[in-house]
Amino acid sequence: MKILGTGSALPKKVVKNDDLAAFLDTNDEWISTRTGIRERRVLSDETLQSLAERAGKAALENAGVAPEEIDYVLVTTVQAETMSPALACDIQNAIGLKCMGMDINGGCTGFIAALAVAEGLIASGRAKKILIVSAEALSRFADWTDRSTCVLFGDAAGAAVVGEGEGIKDIRFASEPRRDVLCASTPPGNSPFAVDPAPAQYLKMQGQEVYKFAVSHSFRDIREMLAYHDLQPEDIDFYVLHQANMRILEAVRTRLKVDEGCFPHNIERTGNTSSATIPVLLDELNRAGKLKPGCRVILNAFGAGLCTGTAYLEL
Repeated sequence: MKILGTGSALPKKVVKNDDLAAFLDTNDEWISTRTGIRERRVLSDETLQSLAERAGKAALENAGVAPEEIDYVLVTTVQAETMSPALACDIQNAIGLKCMGMDINGGCTGFIAALAVAEGLIASGRAKKILIVSAEALSRFADWTDRSTCVLFGDAAGAAVVGEGEGIKDIRFASEPRRDVLCASTPPGNSPFAVDPAPAQYLKMQGQEVYKFAVSHSFRDIREMLAYHDLQPEDIDFYVLHQANMRILEAVRTRLKVDEGCFPHNIERTGNTSSATIPVLLDELNRAGKLKPGCRVILNAFGAGLCTGTAYLEL
Protein backbone atom coordinates (compact mmCIF):
# COMPACT_ATOMS: atom_id res chain seq x y z
CA MET A 1 0.00 0.00 0.00
CA LYS A 2 1.10 3.57 -0.63
CA ILE A 3 -0.22 7.08 -0.06
CA LEU A 4 -1.56 8.57 -3.30
CA GLY A 5 -2.60 12.02 -2.05
CA THR A 6 -3.25 14.12 1.04
CA GLY A 7 -5.61 16.84 2.22
CA SER A 8 -6.43 18.86 5.31
CA ALA A 9 -8.84 21.47 6.66
CA LEU A 10 -8.75 23.78 9.69
CA PRO A 11 -11.56 25.82 11.25
CA LYS A 12 -11.56 29.53 10.44
CA LYS A 13 -11.65 30.57 14.10
CA VAL A 14 -8.14 31.26 15.43
CA VAL A 15 -7.74 31.32 19.20
CA LYS A 16 -4.43 32.73 20.38
CA ASN A 17 -3.01 32.11 23.82
CA ASP A 18 -3.76 35.61 25.01
CA ASP A 19 -7.39 35.17 23.96
CA LEU A 20 -7.66 32.47 26.63
CA ALA A 21 -6.53 34.92 29.30
CA ALA A 22 -9.97 36.54 29.05
CA PHE A 23 -11.46 33.66 31.04
CA LEU A 24 -8.49 31.64 32.34
CA ASP A 25 -5.64 32.41 34.71
CA THR A 26 -3.01 32.04 31.99
CA ASN A 27 -1.06 33.94 29.32
CA ASP A 28 0.96 33.35 26.19
CA GLU A 29 4.25 32.87 28.04
CA TRP A 30 2.80 30.29 30.45
CA ILE A 31 1.32 28.21 27.62
CA SER A 32 4.05 28.55 24.99
CA THR A 33 6.95 27.74 27.31
CA ARG A 34 5.25 24.59 28.56
CA THR A 35 3.71 23.32 25.33
CA GLY A 36 5.10 25.18 22.33
CA ILE A 37 1.56 26.18 21.35
CA ARG A 38 0.88 29.77 20.30
CA GLU A 39 -2.58 29.35 18.81
CA ARG A 40 -5.13 26.76 17.81
CA ARG A 41 -8.18 26.53 15.51
CA VAL A 42 -11.59 25.75 17.00
CA LEU A 43 -15.02 25.15 15.54
CA SER A 44 -17.47 28.04 15.89
CA ASP A 45 -20.25 28.14 13.29
CA GLU A 46 -18.75 25.27 11.25
CA THR A 47 -19.32 21.55 11.73
CA LEU A 48 -16.84 18.73 12.06
CA GLN A 49 -18.48 17.13 9.05
CA SER A 50 -17.72 20.20 6.93
CA LEU A 51 -14.03 20.00 7.92
CA ALA A 52 -13.95 16.29 7.11
CA GLU A 53 -15.54 16.89 3.71
CA ARG A 54 -13.04 19.60 2.82
CA ALA A 55 -10.09 17.45 3.82
CA GLY A 56 -11.44 14.42 1.97
CA LYS A 57 -12.11 16.35 -1.23
CA ALA A 58 -8.65 17.92 -1.08
CA ALA A 59 -7.04 14.49 -0.74
CA LEU A 60 -8.99 13.10 -3.69
CA GLU A 61 -8.00 16.08 -5.83
CA ASN A 62 -4.35 15.81 -4.78
CA ALA A 63 -4.34 12.10 -5.61
CA GLY A 64 -6.09 12.60 -8.94
CA VAL A 65 -8.70 10.04 -7.88
CA ALA A 66 -12.41 10.37 -8.67
CA PRO A 67 -14.98 9.66 -5.91
CA GLU A 68 -16.32 6.63 -7.79
CA GLU A 69 -12.85 5.00 -7.63
CA ILE A 70 -12.92 4.83 -3.81
CA ASP A 71 -13.81 1.39 -2.42
CA TYR A 72 -13.92 2.31 1.30
CA VAL A 73 -13.93 5.46 3.40
CA LEU A 74 -12.44 5.12 6.88
CA VAL A 75 -12.95 7.97 9.32
CA THR A 76 -11.07 8.29 12.59
CA THR A 77 -12.73 10.40 15.26
CA VAL A 78 -13.19 10.40 19.01
CA GLN A 79 -16.53 12.19 18.86
CA ALA A 80 -18.49 13.30 15.80
CA GLU A 81 -21.75 15.27 15.64
CA THR A 82 -23.69 12.01 15.94
CA MET A 83 -22.91 8.62 17.44
CA SER A 84 -25.05 7.15 14.68
CA PRO A 85 -24.93 7.41 11.73
CA ALA A 86 -21.16 7.24 11.50
CA LEU A 87 -19.34 10.33 10.30
CA ALA A 88 -17.98 8.16 7.49
CA CYS A 89 -21.51 7.67 6.15
CA ASP A 90 -22.19 11.41 6.20
CA ILE A 91 -18.93 12.08 4.35
CA GLN A 92 -19.74 9.33 1.88
CA ASN A 93 -23.03 11.04 1.07
CA ALA A 94 -21.55 14.56 0.92
CA ILE A 95 -18.63 13.69 -1.35
CA GLY A 96 -20.57 11.27 -3.53
CA LEU A 97 -18.74 8.07 -2.68
CA LYS A 98 -20.38 4.81 -3.75
CA CYS A 99 -18.77 2.58 -1.16
CA MET A 100 -18.77 1.28 2.40
CA GLY A 101 -17.95 3.75 5.21
CA MET A 102 -17.08 3.21 8.86
CA ASP A 103 -15.69 5.14 11.82
CA ILE A 104 -12.66 4.10 13.87
CA ASN A 105 -12.05 5.42 17.38
CA GLY A 106 -8.32 5.01 17.96
CA GLY A 107 -7.81 8.22 19.89
CA CYS A 108 -4.64 10.03 18.88
CA THR A 109 -3.34 6.87 17.18
CA GLY A 110 -6.42 6.77 14.93
CA PHE A 111 -4.74 7.66 11.63
CA ILE A 112 -2.17 4.90 11.98
CA ALA A 113 -4.93 2.48 13.00
CA ALA A 114 -6.82 3.40 9.82
CA LEU A 115 -3.69 2.78 7.76
CA ALA A 116 -3.50 -0.71 9.26
CA VAL A 117 -7.17 -1.42 8.46
CA ALA A 118 -6.72 -0.07 4.93
CA GLU A 119 -3.62 -2.19 4.42
CA GLY A 120 -5.57 -5.32 5.34
CA LEU A 121 -8.42 -4.46 2.97
CA ILE A 122 -6.05 -3.80 0.07
CA ALA A 123 -3.84 -6.84 0.77
CA SER A 124 -6.92 -9.10 0.84
CA GLY A 125 -8.09 -7.79 -2.52
CA ARG A 126 -11.26 -6.25 -1.10
CA ALA A 127 -10.22 -2.73 -2.10
CA LYS A 128 -7.88 -0.92 -4.45
CA LYS A 129 -8.30 2.67 -3.27
CA ILE A 130 -9.38 3.89 0.17
CA LEU A 131 -10.05 7.36 1.54
CA ILE A 132 -8.94 7.92 5.14
CA VAL A 133 -10.19 11.01 6.96
CA SER A 134 -9.15 11.90 10.52
CA ALA A 135 -11.53 14.54 11.91
CA GLU A 136 -11.48 15.71 15.50
CA ALA A 137 -13.31 18.35 17.55
CA LEU A 138 -11.53 18.20 20.90
CA SER A 139 -12.82 21.67 21.77
CA ARG A 140 -16.23 20.08 22.38
CA PHE A 141 -15.23 17.91 25.32
CA ALA A 142 -12.27 19.78 26.76
CA ASP A 143 -12.93 21.47 30.09
CA TRP A 144 -12.60 25.17 29.27
CA THR A 145 -12.25 26.03 32.96
CA ASP A 146 -9.14 23.85 33.35
CA ARG A 147 -6.05 25.66 32.09
CA SER A 148 -3.91 22.52 32.36
CA THR A 149 -5.84 20.77 29.58
CA CYS A 150 -8.00 23.07 27.44
CA VAL A 151 -5.02 25.16 26.26
CA LEU A 152 -3.61 22.07 24.57
CA PHE A 153 -6.35 21.23 22.11
CA GLY A 154 -7.71 22.31 18.76
CA ASP A 155 -9.95 21.05 15.96
CA ALA A 156 -8.89 19.85 12.51
CA ALA A 157 -9.30 17.27 9.76
CA GLY A 158 -6.61 15.55 7.75
CA ALA A 159 -7.01 13.01 4.98
CA ALA A 160 -5.13 10.64 2.72
CA VAL A 161 -5.98 8.47 -0.26
CA VAL A 162 -4.17 5.14 -0.21
CA GLY A 163 -3.90 2.49 -2.88
CA GLU A 164 -1.93 -0.49 -4.12
CA GLY A 165 1.83 -0.07 -3.96
CA GLU A 166 4.95 -0.64 -1.91
CA GLY A 167 5.21 2.64 0.05
CA ILE A 168 4.06 1.60 3.52
CA LYS A 169 6.59 -0.94 4.75
CA ASP A 170 5.48 -1.62 8.31
CA ILE A 171 2.79 -0.70 10.88
CA ARG A 172 2.91 -1.62 14.57
CA PHE A 173 0.83 -1.02 17.70
CA ALA A 174 1.21 -1.39 21.43
CA SER A 175 -0.99 -0.57 24.41
CA GLU A 176 -0.89 -0.41 28.20
CA PRO A 177 -4.35 -0.02 29.79
CA ARG A 178 -4.18 3.26 31.77
CA ARG A 179 -7.68 4.77 31.99
CA ASP A 180 -6.59 6.79 35.04
CA VAL A 181 -4.04 8.80 33.02
CA LEU A 182 -6.17 9.98 30.09
CA CYS A 183 -9.92 9.57 29.76
CA ALA A 184 -12.91 11.30 28.17
CA SER A 185 -16.24 9.89 29.33
CA THR A 186 -19.41 9.64 27.25
CA PRO A 187 -22.64 11.31 28.43
CA PRO A 188 -24.30 9.13 31.10
CA GLY A 189 -27.78 9.21 29.59
CA ASN A 190 -31.00 9.28 31.65
CA SER A 191 -32.03 5.63 31.96
CA PRO A 192 -34.42 5.23 34.92
CA PHE A 193 -32.91 1.78 35.51
CA ALA A 194 -29.29 2.87 35.89
CA VAL A 195 -27.86 2.42 39.39
CA ASP A 196 -25.72 5.39 40.43
CA PRO A 197 -24.99 6.55 36.87
CA ALA A 198 -21.68 8.35 36.51
CA PRO A 199 -21.99 12.12 36.03
CA ALA A 200 -21.00 13.68 32.74
CA GLN A 201 -17.30 14.54 32.73
CA TYR A 202 -14.90 16.46 30.53
CA LEU A 203 -11.56 15.15 29.35
CA LYS A 204 -9.24 14.36 32.26
CA MET A 205 -5.49 14.00 31.91
CA GLN A 206 -2.46 13.54 34.14
CA GLY A 207 -0.02 15.58 32.11
CA GLN A 208 3.22 14.37 33.68
CA GLU A 209 2.24 10.72 33.30
CA VAL A 210 1.29 11.25 29.65
CA TYR A 211 4.62 13.03 29.06
CA LYS A 212 6.66 10.17 30.55
CA PHE A 213 4.69 7.55 28.64
CA ALA A 214 4.90 9.44 25.34
CA VAL A 215 8.64 10.09 25.46
CA SER A 216 9.67 6.62 26.61
CA HIS A 217 7.30 4.66 24.38
CA SER A 218 7.72 6.77 21.24
CA PHE A 219 11.50 6.48 21.50
CA ARG A 220 11.26 2.74 22.17
CA ASP A 221 8.84 2.07 19.31
CA ILE A 222 10.82 4.12 16.81
CA ARG A 223 14.09 2.43 17.77
CA GLU A 224 12.48 -1.00 17.41
CA MET A 225 11.10 -0.10 13.98
CA LEU A 226 14.50 1.18 12.84
CA ALA A 227 16.32 -1.89 14.15
CA TYR A 228 13.90 -4.28 12.45
CA HIS A 229 14.51 -2.61 9.08
CA ASP A 230 18.28 -2.30 9.69
CA LEU A 231 18.14 1.51 9.70
CA GLN A 232 19.88 4.19 11.73
CA PRO A 233 18.03 7.28 13.02
CA GLU A 234 19.83 9.49 10.51
CA ASP A 235 18.54 7.35 7.62
CA ILE A 236 15.04 8.78 8.08
CA ASP A 237 14.18 12.03 6.27
CA PHE A 238 11.17 12.95 8.42
CA TYR A 239 9.79 11.83 11.75
CA VAL A 240 6.12 12.84 11.70
CA LEU A 241 4.98 12.51 15.30
CA HIS A 242 1.67 13.18 16.96
CA GLN A 243 1.63 16.90 17.77
CA ALA A 244 0.82 16.91 21.49
CA ASN A 245 3.59 18.98 23.06
CA MET A 246 6.85 20.48 21.75
CA ARG A 247 8.66 19.22 24.83
CA ILE A 248 7.72 15.66 23.90
CA LEU A 249 8.87 16.15 20.31
CA GLU A 250 12.18 17.62 21.44
CA ALA A 251 12.76 14.92 24.02
CA VAL A 252 12.29 12.16 21.44
CA ARG A 253 14.40 13.99 18.86
CA THR A 254 17.34 14.51 21.21
CA ARG A 255 17.26 10.85 22.26
CA LEU A 256 17.40 9.84 18.60
CA LYS A 257 20.22 12.38 18.04
CA VAL A 258 18.88 13.72 14.75
CA ASP A 259 18.69 17.26 13.36
CA GLU A 260 15.76 19.57 14.02
CA GLY A 261 14.86 19.54 10.32
CA CYS A 262 13.97 15.84 10.59
CA PHE A 263 11.23 16.63 13.11
CA PRO A 264 8.67 18.88 11.36
CA HIS A 265 5.98 20.40 13.56
CA ASN A 266 2.90 22.60 13.40
CA ILE A 267 1.72 22.35 17.00
CA GLU A 268 2.52 26.03 17.50
CA ARG A 269 -0.31 26.83 15.05
CA THR A 270 -2.78 23.97 15.56
CA GLY A 271 -2.43 22.60 19.08
CA ASN A 272 -3.21 18.94 19.71
CA THR A 273 -5.88 17.77 17.26
CA SER A 274 -5.76 14.07 18.21
CA SER A 275 -5.78 11.70 15.22
CA ALA A 276 -5.79 14.63 12.77
CA THR A 277 -2.31 15.85 13.72
CA ILE A 278 -0.33 13.40 11.59
CA PRO A 279 -2.36 13.64 8.35
CA VAL A 280 -2.55 17.45 8.64
CA LEU A 281 1.24 17.66 9.03
CA LEU A 282 1.76 15.15 6.20
CA ASP A 283 -0.42 17.32 3.96
CA GLU A 284 1.59 20.42 4.84
CA LEU A 285 4.84 18.63 3.99
CA ASN A 286 3.35 17.24 0.79
CA ARG A 287 2.07 20.58 -0.46
CA ALA A 288 5.38 22.24 0.42
CA GLY A 289 7.09 19.78 -1.94
CA LYS A 290 9.11 18.13 0.82
CA LEU A 291 7.79 14.58 0.41
CA LYS A 292 9.87 13.60 -2.59
CA PRO A 293 10.26 10.15 -4.16
CA GLY A 294 12.71 8.10 -2.12
CA CYS A 295 11.97 9.87 1.17
CA ARG A 296 11.87 7.70 4.25
CA VAL A 297 9.27 8.69 6.84
CA ILE A 298 8.42 7.41 10.31
CA LEU A 299 4.94 8.11 11.69
CA ASN A 300 4.44 7.80 15.44
CA ALA A 301 1.46 8.54 17.68
CA PHE A 302 0.47 8.00 21.29
CA GLY A 303 -2.76 8.61 23.16
CA ALA A 304 -5.62 7.37 25.28
CA GLY A 305 -5.49 3.71 26.09
CA LEU A 306 -2.64 4.27 26.62
CA CYS A 307 -1.75 3.31 23.04
CA THR A 308 1.08 3.88 20.62
CA GLY A 309 1.29 3.36 16.86
CA THR A 310 4.24 3.52 14.48
CA ALA A 311 4.48 3.23 10.71
CA TYR A 312 7.45 3.20 8.33
CA LEU A 313 7.00 4.66 4.83
CA GLU A 314 9.23 4.84 1.76
CA LEU A 315 7.82 7.30 -0.77
